[in-house]
Formats: sequence, C-alpha cells, structure tokens
Amino acid sequence: MKRVNIVLWSALLTVSVVATGLLSGSCNSGSANAALANASGQLKSDTDTNKELTAPPVPVLDTMLYDVMITHMVNGDSSGKWPVKHEYPLPGALLPMHRIVAYYGNLYSKQMGILGELPEQQMLERLQGEVEKWQAADTAVKVIPALHYIAITAQQHPGAAGKYRLRMPFKEIDKVLAMAEKINALVFLDIQVGLSNLQTEMPEFEKYLKMPHVHFGIDPEFSMKSGHAPGKVVGTFDAADINWATDYLAKIVRENNLPPKILVVHRFTQRMVTNYQNIKLRPEVQIVMDMDGWGHQARKFNTYRSFIHREPVQFTGFKIFYKNDLREPNSRILQPEDVLKLKPRPVYIQYQ
Repeated sequence: MKRVNIVLWSALLTVSVVATGLLSGSCNSGSANAALANASGQLKSDTDTNKELTAPPVPVLDTMLYDVMITHMVNGDSSGKWPVKHEYPLPGALLPMHRIVAYYGNLYSKQMGILGELPEQQMLERLQGEVEKWQAADTAVKVIPALHYIAITAQQHPGAAGKYRLRMPFKEIDKVLAMAEKINALVFLDIQVGLSNLQTEMPEFEKYLKMPHVHFGIDPEFSMKSGHAPGKVVGTFDAADINWATDYLAKIVRENNLPPKILVVHRFTQRMVTNYQNIKLRPEVQIVMDMDGWGHQARKFNTYRSFIHREPVQFTGFKIFYKNDLREPNSRILQPEDVLKLKPRPVYIQYQ
C-alpha cells in the first residue's frame, strides 16, 4: 500500500474521471474522448501577443488506484455481493479514496448529537482527535472531517404545515458552514421529512448543494408514509425515493460542473429501505448506506451484516453513539480497529 499512500496524500481532492473504462464495462466514451481532444488542442490565438493559448489539462482519475481502493474497502469479502458494479465516478469523487469521519447533530439541541452538545471549539477539537485515530488505524485511506447537520427535524406535533417536521433557519446552516471552514471539513445536510417528502424538502437547500463541499443525508426512520406521527413507528423510503434524490443531486452536479455529491441513507431495519435492488447508481452521486443502530457492539455488527452487507448498494457507513452505545450491559464504544474488521470496511463514520 506504500504507492497508494503516496498518491492518496498528494492531491486526491483534484482527482477526476475520464469515462473510458467502467467497472460495469459500459461508458459514454464519445463525450469523454471529445473532451480530451479539446484539451490537447489549441483553443485560439492571442492576436496581440501571437501566443497560442491551450486549455488546461483535463484531470483524470487514476482508475488503477480507484480499483485498488475498492479492493481495500471490500476487505476480502467472499460473499460475491461486494463490490457492487458501477461506473467510475465523475471528477473529484471522494470515495473510496477517502474515509469521512463526521459529527452529527443540531445546534438547537444537546440531545440530538455531539454537534450541538458541546461548545464549538471543544467539539471541533474532539472531532479532529477522532480523525487522527481513524487515520492511524488505516493509513491507506486519507481521513477527512465532516459536520453532519440535521437541517429538518421530525416533530411529534403537526406544526403550521401539518407535516410533523421543522425546517432550520438558513442562519443556522451558515453557522455550521463557518465551523466547518475552520477545520476544512465537509458539510452534510440531513433531513427528516415527517409527513412531507423529498420532492418538497430537498429543493429548499439547493443553494447549499451548489457548494462543492456540501453533501446530503436522508433519514428513512422519520419518513412517515404510514401517516403516523414521527417516533410512533419506524418510517421508510423506497428505492424510488432514493432514485429521485440521486437524480436531483445529479442534475445539480451536471448543471454546476461540480464533483460528485455523497448521499447518506440511514438504516437499521429491513423496512427502512425497500426494493434496494432497484436503487440506481450514477457517476454524479456516491451512495452510502449508513448503519444507524445503537447498542451493544454485537447487535451493531449484526445490524450491519443483516441490512448493510446483505443488501449492497454502493458504499457503507457506520454510526457510533457516544451515549446510547453504553446503555446495555457489557457494551462499549467501538474503536476504529473494531469497525475496520467489517467486510466491507465503512468509508463513512458518524458520531452522535
């Protein structure tokens, strides 16, 4: 992995892809070849100086490196389910060459996660400490921090719109963006739609999703298609919902010439995500299925194997609860070395 480390630490945020080779074996090579031809040719002459101007080189993804890192992620799994076949991503893709370590929460609540529980500086320092621990545990993958902010919270009362959800003011999102800038962190905006839906709620955040370092999360637990108030039963998203979300994100990526967006989907039960096999993978979006269960380490690992490993989508995540994971007898906070034994290795780690 020595060569992998050297390449990863050099400039992975600038990596991109030329779609001439795909894990699935199909591609739109015409547009990619045209782009390369344009890049290698002259654009025009400067009539004043008679200097020839050329386009900057088209950045390319080291597809060999990408494949090596996919193999590293799979971690010797022999089930035949992993890796999931998919196209190489568009320019600037973060996964699987990076591992993201995120702090989750809401600034209005000390009960929803570490992001809102601790004072800003203490929280950022603690997050950076976790990043260092993960980096030491797996030196082959560059670890980057993230703040995962719940931008819509589910409510037990209907509210003025009757949707059992509360949108956070943009000024609160702006605070999170300012925090993230201090440590060069990514930002994830997460929504709990209640009795609303993705089609109504996601466009509210379009101005933020046009920022290259802002990504998205959706929480099926609080998607109440049954009509119940959130918290009464566990909610659900279907593959059709997830496909709508990735199509929406892909459109933003294409129209704004952005690197791929990451979509985190939380999951800890079978019914939280239905028809997983119909989820469409797109080069503009990287999907992370995040194991969102709490409790004893054995139960968390079983949840991961049952609903994340067994129903593969693309990439995997794993949530660690600083408090809830200690509620059961003989439970403990899992360390990076514990989680990295999983097959596949999660590339997204969330602390709540």
